[in-house]
Amino acid sequence: MSFAIDVNVLLYASSVESPFHQRAASFLKERRAGREVFCLAWPTVMGYLRMVTNPAILSPPLSPDRAMENIAALIDLPQVRLLSEQEGFFGIYQEVTRGLVVRGKLVPDAHLAALLRQHGVDTLYTNDADFRRFAFLRVKNPVA
Repeated sequence: MSFAIDVNVLLYASSVESPFHQRAASFLKERRAGREVFCLAWPTVMGYLRMVTNPAILSPPLSPDRAMENIAALIDLPQVRLLSEQEGFFGIYQEVTRGLVVRGKLVPDAHLAALLRQHGVDTLYTNDADFRRFAFLRVKNPVA
């Protein structure tokens, strides 16, 4: 079995000001200690680096070096797998979004959902209910 996490879980774990900080940090600590395959999609990693260093999103923001250290600590775990688009990705994106109106903020969610589908990952930990639109995903909220 494997699972993936959405960027909001990483953001909450990094922001001591977030009301979800403690739960997200504890969740990540448990997952880091586990043996289950922990998937990180490159769009999640890049989204984290973009948002956690932006003072309009996180106050105070993390320094770019600190943000990259956080990601490196995850990537270096033996059970972490990085996911990127493979041949045929766009067809999977079309399949995953069939019947949905995908625009605006749902576009990056659909991108992540298609990446997970392409890599056979069916569990996503997130606080974003929009992912429930993708029927194949088991969406779990680690901060609820």
